[in-house]
Amino acid sequence: MINLYEDIKSKEHYNKFEIGGLLFAEYKCPLEEKFVGIWTHTDYLVHVVTGKKTWHTTDGSFTAEAGQSLYFKKGAAIVEQFFNEEFCLLLFFVPDDFIRSVVKEYAGELNQASENVGSMESTIRVNNDVALDVFFQSMLTYFSGIERPSEALLKLKLKELILSILVSRNNPALSKYFHSIPSQEAPSVSEIMESNFRYNLSLDNFAELCHRSLSSFKRDFQKQFKETPGKWLLNKRLEYASVLLRNNQLNISQIVFESGFEDLSHFSRSFKNKFGLSPTHFRNQSIPKN
Repeated sequence: MINLYEDIKSKEHYNKFEIGGLLFAEYKCPLEEKFVGIWTHTDYLVHVVTGKKTWHTTDGSFTAEAGQSLYFKKGAAIVEQFFNEEFCLLLFFVPDDFIRSVVKEYAGELNQASENVGSMESTIRVNNDVALDVFFQSMLTYFSGIERPSEALLKLKLKELILSILVSRNNPALSKYFHSIPSQEAPSVSEIMESNFRYNLSLDNFAELCHRSLSSFKRDFQKQFKETPGKWLLNKRLEYASVLLRNNQLNISQIVFESGFEDLSHFSRSFKNKFGLSPTHFRNQSIPKN
């Protein structure tokens, strides 16, 4: 899977602004594949300027067209691309530390969320209003300009984006999530794992998603789940594959991909070790007989 943040940060063909850990980009879809797996350790907001794109996540499928916006929490997704019209979006990576600093700075002026618990969904549709429309239009102007905006101005623009959501009544789920971040020292291991086990991510990737070193991630995981992350991931992926085999018309190769396995041979061997049957025989036995 592509680390979207690192891919944009490292490649020259993106029109982007980078300040430390803050990254903004004008993204014109250089990828040619219909379906692409992506992940990032940082939350990000996308605003579609032209065209459309669909993100397939654990919450379902989300399509955004021109003028629409989506917010994605750190994690993975399968992106479906459409090539019948020109595509362009604005992409804003929003680090937890930056959100935390904005919420704390304006704590006395903000209406606190009714509950100090953010939205459990990994994908949140953003309802654009006048303030957000003005923000996106101003960023388009910066991306199309010859002169680069100052770092101070770009930081203010990201703060403007966060505050626009915090003070608006149009995005209660996202506002509540922003309010919850100061109370979290690091992302929840259980939420990250449950939302992303189906994707072909390594333990290093999961540790990065959880904002922990690999050793800290393994230690915290063991405390919470009472088993190693490798064993837990294998069992979760196999159980999910068994559900797809019983209830879905996907072929075996598609199920391998959907369940987060690297290749068919590893999947077939692991599946037979757990269930005593090959995936094909398991599916055949699960089909109701007339």
